[in-house]
Amino acid sequence: MHKIGVMGCGVVAEYGHLPPLRDSKRFALHALMDPDADRVADYAQRFGVPHALTTPESFYTSGITAASICSPAPVHLANVRGCAAHKLPVLCEKPLAMDADEAQQIIDTMRDADLPLYVGFCYRFSGCAQTIRKLVQDGAIGDVRSLRLTYNWDCHGKYEQGPDGEWQVYQRRADRMLEGGPMVDCGVHQVDLAQWWLGSPVVRHHAHGAWVDEFDAPDHMWLHLDHDNGAHTCVEISYSYGHTTKKKYNEFVYELIGTDGVIRYERNTDLFELRTHQGTESLKHTGEKDFARMYDAFADALDSGKPGDLCTGEEAQRVTDIARTATEQCIRDRVAKPTAPRPA
Repeated sequence: MHKIGVMGCGVVAEYGHLPPLRDSKRFALHALMDPDADRVADYAQRFGVPHALTTPESFYTSGITAASICSPAPVHLANVRGCAAHKLPVLCEKPLAMDADEAQQIIDTMRDADLPLYVGFCYRFSGCAQTIRKLVQDGAIGDVRSLRLTYNWDCHGKYEQGPDGEWQVYQRRADRMLEGGPMVDCGVHQVDLAQWWLGSPVVRHHAHGAWVDEFDAPDHMWLHLDHDNGAHTCVEISYSYGHTTKKKYNEFVYELIGTDGVIRYERNTDLFELRTHQGTESLKHTGEKDFARMYDAFADALDSGKPGDLCTGEEAQRVTDIARTATEQCIRDRVAKPTAPRPA
């Protein structure tokens, strides 16, 4: 059994990483590290972790044999360097780094240390994503020519109630916008899935953005991707879809259009079906991500030395580069908001 430690006790670690590691038969959740002493102690108590640590060095030397990095992106490089120095394989949350230069440094650091580096693209491991990949590989809808991948939501809304009951800007959403916006934060999953399902890299891309909110990055984006095999993917993603409304709503859809049929997945309606000339087949519906299966794959990779379905650092860097350059293109090409003429 592998002794694993988790760096960073934020929201994603709480709901995504720690529950499956606590329940895993292949990992012993051995240590947590976070600079917030109260938070790391609370998480350690709730998830039954023997070591609650507040410094990276104490984490690296706690007896772990692998690390899961769930800390904020600005400290990923420092965290990975520490893991490499202590010969620890790494599974790192996305985005891998804040820019392409940092990402390359992370990749080079782990390569020079002869250690595996994987990135937490948990969408690959959901039942629906795995089913879609097999259907595409088996030619169930012929040659896939078009993909439409949609994720429009509010990123938990623009505002939240503070301790005093007053409404204030929701900082987690604001931080995600400041780190690059929806395409860099969540859209990378859709870009990754499109390449992974098709087995064909993106060779050209172009983006359009809309600014419903007031950040440099667009909070609603359309990204058009041309693949090496001639297929085209359109990713639409939003963090401002009802972000100021009382009643929340979202759209999450995968649609793959091929020469012999269509695959369609809708998260909110439990629809997952394959339509061909032979008829319509209902498929088993699942959620869009699966952390437990991702960690099983991580254990397999540690045992075999092969990545399997895990996203490598190099793959993650290419996907993130697409998302960042597309976002930067939108910012650069933004049409200035017209100003009302001043009265004479």
